[in-house]
Amino acid sequence: MDSLTKFIRTHILLFGFLCLISFHAEAAVKKYQFDIQVKNVSRLCHAKPIVTVNGRFPGPTIYAREGDRVLVNVTNHAQYNMSIHWHGLKQYRNGWADGPAYITQCPIQTGNSYVYDFNVTGQRGTLWWHAHIFWLRATVYGAIVITPKQGTPFPFPRPAREEVILLGEWWNADVEEVEKQGNNLGLPPNMSDAHTINGKPGPLFPCSEKHTFAMEVEQGKTYLLRIINSALNDDLFFAIDNHCMTVVEIDAVYTKPFSTQSLLIAPGQTTNVLVRANQIPGRYFMAARPFMDVPIPVDNKTATAIFQYKGIPNTVIPKFPNLPAPNDSAFALSYEDKLKSLNSAQYPANVPLKVDRNLFYTIGLGRNSCPSCVNGTRLTASLNNISFVMPQVGLLQAHYFDIKGVFKTDFPDKPPTPFNYTGAPLTANLRTARGTRISKIPFNSTVELVLQDTNLLSVESHPFHLHGYNFFVVGTGIGNFNPAKDRAKYNLVDPPERNTVGVPTGGWTAIRFRADNPGVWFFHCHLELHTGWGLKTAFLVEDGPGSDQTVLPPPKDLPPC
Repeated sequence: MDSLTKFIRTHILLFGFLCLISFHAEAAVKKYQFDIQVKNVSRLCHAKPIVTVNGRFPGPTIYAREGDRVLVNVTNHAQYNMSIHWHGLKQYRNGWADGPAYITQCPIQTGNSYVYDFNVTGQRGTLWWHAHIFWLRATVYGAIVITPKQGTPFPFPRPAREEVILLGEWWNADVEEVEKQGNNLGLPPNMSDAHTINGKPGPLFPCSEKHTFAMEVEQGKTYLLRIINSALNDDLFFAIDNHCMTVVEIDAVYTKPFSTQSLLIAPGQTTNVLVRANQIPGRYFMAARPFMDVPIPVDNKTATAIFQYKGIPNTVIPKFPNLPAPNDSAFALSYEDKLKSLNSAQYPANVPLKVDRNLFYTIGLGRNSCPSCVNGTRLTASLNNISFVMPQVGLLQAHYFDIKGVFKTDFPDKPPTPFNYTGAPLTANLRTARGTRISKIPFNSTVELVLQDTNLLSVESHPFHLHGYNFFVVGTGIGNFNPAKDRAKYNLVDPPERNTVGVPTGGWTAIRFRADNPGVWFFHCHLELHTGWGLKTAFLVEDGPGSDQTVLPPPKDLPPC
């Protein structure tokens, strides 16, 4: 073989090898093992058994790159049924991997396993995963970090380091017993005993010196915080004393950067911020505290962690940030108004300008008769006066296999009885019905959904999450939605794009999305309290005409019902 031939063959092999490396770098397969197991954990001077993933609280972070395939084998060793939701992942055509129990699957029973197999397509940023059955997500949750494709930079300065910040809640009692007791009494379950940052309440609580998260930073460097509100029932303010934060992403979608001293984050939402360590070296508190602008009891305690400059001894007492007042509605509305999509050539905001289907959903609380309950009534919640009843078979299975009698597709596009939604408090149920009723949406149609808070029992803010989709938040306001006036004020250029949106207290929020992901997708309030009372429904998005526009066949190991 002459030297020229050798040279050519060698370089062909090298080129092929480099292509193989490039291919694997672009689309790797990431495998994770999640063992659902009970472990004794101590907080606030109380030790108790909690349900965990791999014995960790919070659970492990899922790392993937845009374009990767992810396989998570979940093996249930706990006494409770289990399912895991990958919050914010679109799961195109693949509702079988979405995770909400009795919506897209039946739960994983004790001793059984199920592999969640999904692709990360067209998404990069911070999302999260959590249990999606009962109140088990109080301890079963963790982050999902999706890095951009190889060679694709962030649309903001590269940070020196990243840190995941998981905001949560802690109960001294068994969370499942707390929920059960509340249901039996017909009352809200007991509120949490503490808020936490990365599973730790911080030094303001008893027995918590060692249960304090600390992040070491170096003078002059910039850090990316991936902040996730994994609390069950509380919107939270977050701040770092004397340090400005620059918001660059929400719900794994890049935003136009803006600076803020504090941020507001609802349950289910994520926010990425850049923080520059540019203050006098010391120890500074990071703090999280609830936002509640109506007289409803909440756990108003403040969780803290420490933003600690390198070389500063632990004996230095941290300084506390100036958080907004717990009922600061003006800050909440002003902060939300600053959120805008980046809307660049690389990351456009493809807002639907023409709407095929207009939906108007009212959010209501109420009381149903319950002779065995404390006050003879049980609290309930509804959308368009319908309190959702969970089925015993997954809705997606019922749809795919054409199982009759599981659900009806007659969920109304508007409330049956119009009224002054945010006027004087009303105690009537307005003929609230119960049922497993969902809305059928033609494939690729564009949808506008206006969510209207009401004063049935009380006005209150509600974070709503849509599975399988992102949507654009085109408008929000206080009072009753007025189509003639309010639509004229919509932002159809660069509205925030997200998967979970807060409906303001006594107000409304309008979202738009294109129904291009076939399947059955859960839509619910992300306050676990309200979800349990029935504040939920689902969308059945029909198959499209193309072979790549239909629901994928189910996996062979789908959990039995």
